Amino acid sequence: MLDRFEEVGLVDDAGFARQWVSSHPGTSARRLRDQLRAKGVTPDDIDGAVGEIDADDDLAGARLVAQKKLRLVRDLEPLVRDRRLAGALARRGFGSGVVQQVLREVHDGTL
Repeated sequence: MLDRFEEVGLVDDAGFARQWVSSHPGTSARRLRDQLRAKGVTPDDIDGAVGEIDADDDLAGARLVAQKKLRLVRDLEPLVRDRRLAGALARRGFGSGVVQQVLREVHDGTL
């Protein structure tokens, strides 16, 4: 029965994966891969959907998350603010290098 669903286009893991990635802006490529893997999407379909996300896209996504979070923590003590921003970014799957870059931009006032 599942074969028939695939045949008529009702089951499309590649399409699902692409849609999942596009509907989760501000999420790291690593986190998207983990989410899709947990949903049972094949590695090839994951690569097709997430493979186009590069380091610049990850940094842009981290900036997006930080800008939203910064509205809530802007008036906090800098150490507390940084810790909360770093935690929010880490929970979205961004690596330490991206987190540090975003925190530098917050400190420089460029974010």
